[in-house]
Amino acid sequence: MIQLVNAIPLESGDRLSREEFEHRYHQSPHLKKAELINGVVFVASPVRYRLHGLPHSQMMVWAGNYCIAIPHLLMADNATVRLDDRNEVQPDILLRLAESAGGQSRISADDYIEGAPELVIEIASSSAAYDLHDKKDLYCRFGVKEYLVWAVSEQAFYWYHLEQGSYVQQQPDREGILRSQEFTGLWLNVPALLQGEMKKVILTLQQGLATRSHQPFREG
Repeated sequence: MIQLVNAIPLESGDRLSREEFEHRYHQSPHLKKAELINGVVFVASPVRYRLHGLPHSQMMVWAGNYCIAIPHLLMADNATVRLDDRNEVQPDILLRLAESAGGQSRISADDYIEGAPELVIEIASSSAAYDLHDKKDLYCRFGVKEYLVWAVSEQAFYWYHLEQGSYVQQQPDREGILRSQEFTGLWLNVPALLQGEMKKVILTLQQGLATRSHQPFREG
């Protein structure tokens, strides 16, 4: 008689190597998102509509429109990113420059991203979420050039730019527009986004794109 062995569950707080984390994740098809940060497992809760699903889709539209306009810039939704043997994350949205164009990440033989993308976007329920603490420190340490977090319940945006090994928070202008320091023309109209006025969000982005140089990233 053959005895079936149950897969070992993947739970928040587990301390695992990346290899064991991936093994358990693959054995847990019911899980939609789990991450390994400094060797500790974080399993995401079920996704709510107003607190995650809707804002996530709005940011996908904004980032996707920018990506279409920039050669060699690629976008991914909830793609696994291997940073090292103790850190494997699954950003809500990421933008990465193709390796052939000088990007700092690559695609592994088994089809995972390895290394830090240029830009990561996370949708958080509040500023207390680990996106603005453990993950922020992690992305900074591994060289994610820009990191944007939308704390939805607080209607707050946190956009960080990497300078000399530390994150500096970007501030909006008088009209509430946040401008990327790394991606020329990547402008975010925060008031319009919070009002759900996506046409105005895209119009502002198009205005930003009209000002960009031939190079999508700043020099130096």
